Amino acid sequence: MSRWVAAFTDTYLPTINGVTYTIRTWRDFWEKNGGRMDVVYPQSDGYTPEQGEHPIGSLPFPFYEGYRLGTPRIPKAVLDAEIVHAHTPFAIGVGGLRLARKHDRPFVTSYHTPTGEYADYLVPNDSVADYVERAAGAYERWFFGHSDAVLTPSEATKRHVVETVGVDAPVHVVPNGVDIERFHPVETGAFVRKYDLDVDTPIIGYTGRHGYEKRLSEVIAAADGMDITLVFGGDGPARKSLEKQAADCDADVRFLGFLERDEMAAFYTALDVFAFPSPVETQGLVALEANACGTPVVGADAGALSNTVVAGETGYHFESGDIEGIRTAIRRALAEHDELRETCLARRNQVSVERAVEQLAAVYENVR
Repeated sequence: MSRWVAAFTDTYLPTINGVTYTIRTWRDFWEKNGGRMDVVYPQSDGYTPEQGEHPIGSLPFPFYEGYRLGTPRIPKAVLDAEIVHAHTPFAIGVGGLRLARKHDRPFVTSYHTPTGEYADYLVPNDSVADYVERAAGAYERWFFGHSDAVLTPSEATKRHVVETVGVDAPVHVVPNGVDIERFHPVETGAFVRKYDLDVDTPIIGYTGRHGYEKRLSEVIAAADGMDITLVFGGDGPARKSLEKQAADCDADVRFLGFLERDEMAAFYTALDVFAFPSPVETQGLVALEANACGTPVVGADAGALSNTVVAGETGYHFESGDIEGIRTAIRRALAEHDELRETCLARRNQVSVERAVEQLAAVYENVR
């Protein structure tokens, strides 16, 4: 793992999401094993770049809170990188494509997000949303079609890239991976006291971006009438509407806001079940983090969660939008909690970031 990689991304710290976490974790493990991985990303207040991180001037993205638009500029510091890896297809990702073409470098891309499926949340009109979805698909086909290798975090996403997007380039499944040194069962007393959680009732929770596409409102609807505590970690544009919905719910619903990274293992361990209703995940990294802490997951039987959640082993599925189905899945996971917990813990090494980075290295080696 001694090669020099330049990673280009439109989302990075201080924004916390699956893409930023994956890039940062891969970078840490890549460099720990003797390689170099620089990151080119949109500049944002609240984060001081470390060595090998190169911020690009950016502006807030007007349609989606928390994202910023950079420019396809190529920092001089990465001109001699041996491999270019674009984690996003727009703006700064295009800068990665320009660098690869201009200097004849291998161009690797990661398909983290199905852009077209977010159209309904970005535009108010159905016909316009259909147009945006078609245009997004055509753009993805063009951008990822320039790749020497496309990485997807799951088999379901690989099928989407090959069959729906129609990318004519080699596609490899490389899971994002979980830092199992960080995510494992821990003592939760201090966390429970800090957030005043009721441990006498089952605790169901979710952490991550509160985006409308995540369909978190369905979990609140399912909690209504159940004797549970429902907790949300994180933040996002849907939070206000979720809080308004929760005010009319007879379950105890808590919004904890952003949690410190050091608190995450305690958060997952404190949960009896992790609830993940999003139908648009390309892997669902937070589900694997929860599993690594011994917490079963109930998730939508859609997108990558159809594979990420292994029914009867690491949790259970429900049909997206089926509120009663969510309740049933939660009750079943609670009833089988101890057995599911043991299976989750037994699978930890299979989902580790070390294993993911080994697969990443193999892809890089083959595109030299």
